[in-house]
Amino acid sequence: MADIRIKGRMVNAIRISLDTNDHDAIRQQLSPKLQAAFPSGTLAVIESSVEQELIALIQLLIDLDVQPMAVTEGLLGDQARSIQFPVLPPDRQLEEVKATKEQVVEVKPEAATSDDQAAAAPIVAHVTSYHDEILRTGQCIVQHNGDIIINAGINSGSELIASGNIHVYGSARGRVIAGVGGNTAARIFCHSLEAELISIAGTYCVADDIPPHVVKKSVHIYLNDQQELVFEALQF
Repeated sequence: MADIRIKGRMVNAIRISLDTNDHDAIRQQLSPKLQAAFPSGTLAVIESSVEQELIALIQLLIDLDVQPMAVTEGLLGDQARSIQFPVLPPDRQLEEVKATKEQVVEVKPEAATSDDQAAAAPIVAHVTSYHDEILRTGQCIVQHNGDIIINAGINSGSELIASGNIHVYGSARGRVIAGVGGNTAARIFCHSLEAELISIAGTYCVADDIPPHVVKKSVHIYLNDQQELVFEALQF
């Protein structure tokens, strides 16, 4: 038996894009955004449109409870290589389109055990994005606070990203990424599975590795107890 195994795993990271090298301004503007939306230790990829002193920038982000993991190729690339810090190719640019409509449900955390605690507990908004048109090549829909429901299909070269579940009532030919942020309970349902990539909570499967018996079939996809993707054909 081999001593080394390679497993597919997507890393959930945010991308921090900077148009200033004023570290006081970066701290002032970035800190409240991070505290409002991201947990301590969130991984981050850095990109910048202006020259930066990279080591100082990395330390600044660490002080803000962010874990820098790489820079994108560009102005910071040479500095990163000189300190053996990872350099990633730039992302392909997708047009983020707005869903046809959204439904917001406000939920109080179940942990509140008294009326006073319930009154003080923060309200959590769960958002469901509904889209009635085919998602075309080069387009994406992103929902970081809930689910996505597509009433048509998605073309190759398109992308769906959700923190919760994703439903595609049509052909799923692009990239379908659910459970962003580590939600291992997220699920994917699609009418016809032809995806370039499927991912739940960072565990992914590319087109060539999707089980042949579910290709172009109605499928329910979820993670089992071993955090492996399960493809379950749906019977109607």
